[in-house]
Amino acid sequence: MDLLAAAPALRGDPWRWQPHPEVWALVAGLALAYWWAMTRVGPRATRPGETVVTRRQVAWFVAALVTLEVAADWPVHDIGERYLFGIHMGQHLLLSLVLPPMVLLATPTWLARMVVGQGTAYRVLRRLARPVAATLIFNGVVALTHWPAMVNVSVSNGALHYGVHVVVVASALLMWLPVAGPLPELRLTVPVQMGYLFLQSILPTVPAGWLTFADGVVYEAYDVLPRLFGTSVASDQQFAGMLMKVGGGAFLWTVIAVLFFRFALRQEQNDRDRGLPLDRRAPVRTADGQVLTWEQVERELQRAGPAPVEPDR
Repeated sequence: MDLLAAAPALRGDPWRWQPHPEVWALVAGLALAYWWAMTRVGPRATRPGETVVTRRQVAWFVAALVTLEVAADWPVHDIGERYLFGIHMGQHLLLSLVLPPMVLLATPTWLARMVVGQGTAYRVLRRLARPVAATLIFNGVVALTHWPAMVNVSVSNGALHYGVHVVVVASALLMWLPVAGPLPELRLTVPVQMGYLFLQSILPTVPAGWLTFADGVVYEAYDVLPRLFGTSVASDQQFAGMLMKVGGGAFLWTVIAVLFFRFALRQEQNDRDRGLPLDRRAPVRTADGQVLTWEQVERELQRAGPAPVEPDR
């Protein structure tokens, strides 16, 4: 009996298609609600001549729906729920790092103000969206959703598992508000955004390291047969830990790099608009204190013409 109790659970064909009409209904409902808001509500909620929604926002919304469908439907959801924790980790990264900023970037400011209002909900959101509060809430949810007892119970209960996903997405939306939120007053300055996201990439090191170097089976719910791709339970856990740290970190660092280059280009353009000298190389200070940039030096050299040729001796 002890040997039977310790043996991996035997489950059916992992590649058998599983329909998820609740996911289809959710995606279709969100698409319909967005269309209705942009075509019916938006024209009445915005001022004459104001853009209701941009093509870029629509593109972000479509990308968000595709991401939601991939993360919540077969095969990612079923394999991640029943067979491989590494796939489960990938699913959570999609729901916490990829989907939320897409949703926020797809939301026009007028729609966000209409949903949140200016009363109690807005004041609560403003407090929760502060960097410290948002960081604590998001990483607290990450820790809770990777607690072995929570994982073992949630993957065996479909309703609870979907509820966990709702909490993950909600906390991630809160975490991304200071970076990609539609309300300008809740956004941090770009340099602070980069530091904020860098912090988000460092904090998951603890649970990721724990998964990567854990001895034995951490999540009994994933000690099952058949083993997909010939992976052992230990290698599956190690892959999940590496994906959490390296994959999640790489995504956040990519966002940081994009923010940095956009910020640098914007600063350069602002300097051009104000007529300030662009110091692309070490400046040369003249006797009267004027700073010359490379463009100015090059222009003066062109005006002076080629250097004279020395006569042959």
